[in-house]
Amino acid sequence: MRDSVEPVGKRILIRKDEARQRTRGGIVLPDQAEIPTITGRVVEISAQIERDLDFPIRKYDKVLFHPKNAIPVDLEADNVLYVVPIEDVVAVFRRIEPKKSRTKSTGDTEELE
Repeated sequence: MRDSVEPVGKRILIRKDEARQRTRGGIVLPDQAEIPTITGRVVEISAQIERDLDFPIRKYDKVLFHPKNAIPVDLEADNVLYVVPIEDVVAVFRRIEPKKSRTKSTGDTEELE
């Protein structure tokens, strides 16, 4: 049997992303250099948030959150689950598909940026 966590009120459950060990430029960071990771995937959403159309957050979204009020959940050995108040979510990452338009003469489509 598996345990599960369901956030209540205006909260969501986030699985925190792993901390980067290498910068985008390729520099390897030593273990002492702690760069706080504040992105993660939404694992569960409280019923209150799910019904509220003012919050565009859905399950499996990648989000950026402020870690100050995040409550760690001691459910897994690596302790990467956090209950986070919805007010502490500052951004949702969305993938934007390029728009396509038809050319009048050929009817072919081309990508716009």
